Amino acid sequence: MRKKTIIMTVTLVFLIVFGIGVWLYSEHDTSPISHENMEKELQEHSKDPNNPTEDDEQTNIGPLKPAEEISKEFGETIQSTIQFFTGKQHRIVAIGDSLTQGVGDNTGQGGYVGILDKHLNADKTIVTIENYGKRGNRTNQLLKRMEDPEIKQSLTNADIIIITIGANDIMQVVKENFTEITYEIFSEERGQYEERLRKIFSTLQELNPDASVYLVGFYNPFQQYFEHIKELEMIVDDWNHTSNQVANDYGAIFIPTKDLFVTEEVNLFADDHFHPNEYGYRRMAERILNYLVVD
Repeated sequence: MRKKTIIMTVTLVFLIVFGIGVWLYSEHDTSPISHENMEKELQEHSKDPNNPTEDDEQTNIGPLKPAEEISKEFGETIQSTIQFFTGKQHRIVAIGDSLTQGVGDNTGQGGYVGILDKHLNADKTIVTIENYGKRGNRTNQLLKRMEDPEIKQSLTNADIIIITIGANDIMQVVKENFTEITYEIFSEERGQYEERLRKIFSTLQELNPDASVYLVGFYNPFQQYFEHIKELEMIVDDWNHTSNQVANDYGAIFIPTKDLFVTEEVNLFADDHFHPNEYGYRRMAERILNYLVVD
């Protein structure tokens, strides 16, 4: 009963603060996105960077760096990636939800996809990048969009496919069970999410068995406000575990992001306190590039 009450309380708070409306957009536009074209925080936290928590030690993120140092490290990663791609033909297709679309990046770069495109192709085009991210997409909607001839052809021709999907599946659980939210409901829905995710990977294998596929994991945007509520961590960890397992089963690569957003020295979230801002997307881009180079 206590677990049910805690999750219902948290659900009420983040629905009021963030609003379900930020997830819902039209489902009809399938063309690639052009990269050219709450109130105050719920409470104040102060962690001593010289006295990291147990979670900090487990994720090995170390002392947090200011935005300037993040930019320097990102530049070094970009250069190593350019060297890795030079002399090769690469077509990258990104598909998924608002994280692929780049919601929250008010610089106009287009989130992690736009950042990759801008920096990798700064001097000359070394990779072709197409973005089919759509705000609000759930796994069932992504499956439907993958039937679109344009998207299907793009996926068929891709060398690298990057996916962000699943956060809206979690939000759908909240919407459909608003008056009776329990940890068990999220566990049950995770099974349905796994089934749909497997269909996505199976479809990709049929369309393009030679492509390298990467699935970007979940982060926990509520940790900064509700770090004492372990159920939220459990939900994110469980869904990440399922995503990782499915990716492994299909020979794809799972890219974790949860540790990237454990920070207090640099604000990594947009004004909606949910999507990443420029620096959050830059961290995602750097992590993704590191995995691409390793592969």
